[in-house]
Amino acid sequence: MISLRTELAASYDAGPVWFNAEMWDARAWGQDARSSANAGEVNALELVQANVAVKLSGKSTLTLGRYTLDLGNRRMVARQRFRNTTNAFTGAHLALDGGKGRKLDLMFALPHQRLPDDAASIRNDKVQWDRENFDVMFFGAHGTLPQVLGGTLQPYAFALIERDGAKLATANRRIGTVGARHFIKAKAGEWDHDIEGAVQFGKARRTASGADVTDLGVYAWFLHADAGYTFPTGWSPRLVAMFDAASGDKGDPRKFTRFDTLYSARRFEFGPNGLYGPFRRSNIVSPSLRVEVTPSKRTDAFVAWRTAWAENRRDQFAATGVRDASGSSGSLGGHQIEGRVRHWIVPGLLQVDGGAAVLFKRGLLRDAPNAPPTGNTTYGYVDLMLTL
Repeated sequence: MISLRTELAASYDAGPVWFNAEMWDARAWGQDARSSANAGEVNALELVQANVAVKLSGKSTLTLGRYTLDLGNRRMVARQRFRNTTNAFTGAHLALDGGKGRKLDLMFALPHQRLPDDAASIRNDKVQWDRENFDVMFFGAHGTLPQVLGGTLQPYAFALIERDGAKLATANRRIGTVGARHFIKAKAGEWDHDIEGAVQFGKARRTASGADVTDLGVYAWFLHADAGYTFPTGWSPRLVAMFDAASGDKGDPRKFTRFDTLYSARRFEFGPNGLYGPFRRSNIVSPSLRVEVTPSKRTDAFVAWRTAWAENRRDQFAATGVRDASGSSGSLGGHQIEGRVRHWIVPGLLQVDGGAAVLFKRGLLRDAPNAPPTGNTTYGYVDLMLTL
């Protein structure tokens, strides 16, 4: 598949307010009828941002309208970078700056439902305005507190409320997510870490089918932990060990226990997504080891290995959709080896990003009843980014 994303952004500073607009045109060519390309790859001519930002005291701002947003390490709310389309919202975002690194973000939003979402329109790059309405509401708070236990603490709480609409079938999620992150940034000759965990609770239905009218109690969890060391030598090599786990659904007739990834990003931890992307923070137990290097200010690279199991062997595994309801295929999904190199050809103007991943399928991904009989998966990409 050949994809193109064109971003055009403009801002006007009118003194007490800013006026901001940003257009994304995400298109793709070369995919056939069997392609997994979806609204994550194609969203032609979409106004992802159109807002007014009101300047408050200090560096605090209130944004009203359409906007994109990164919070924390982007494991719950993120503006996409690698994926060809982005998460976007319509509503309000209050960014309070308390100075000395202290921050509080408050948001109320109607998440955009990317359109079109049918295969034929996606293949034809059809232009269709994204939809937002009060059938899906997302709101919450995210704090940043420096100098806590030798690092930075980021507590957060979010709520997602949705219902079926005339043009939208949902799982009627009414869920809350409460979590926290603590991290120490990487520095030469020092250890660093990033630990984050969250729990989810509320009500939801197991599927988005109109025939599914059973509300289940939601009890789900997620955990990420990594520890790294940066060697004070040339190329600044950093060795980091990571562990990710998130609950899967146990199939209990009264409970739903698969963790919901909300509006997150995952490329920076789980490997390339888009047409690939088998792993996410849902029904997974996965250790990983990564080596990162920075040969110069213009170049960075890493290689990584990851092994992944299903947290519940009877639920669909991570983002693959592969499932063995009997559990007889086991829990091991497979092993992934990936690498990436980025280089600024012209600093600040033209960057090339190349990478590859190989998924060695095992047990669950190879033997489950709906596992595709296609053997191991190989994926590669080359991106060119021009910034003007």
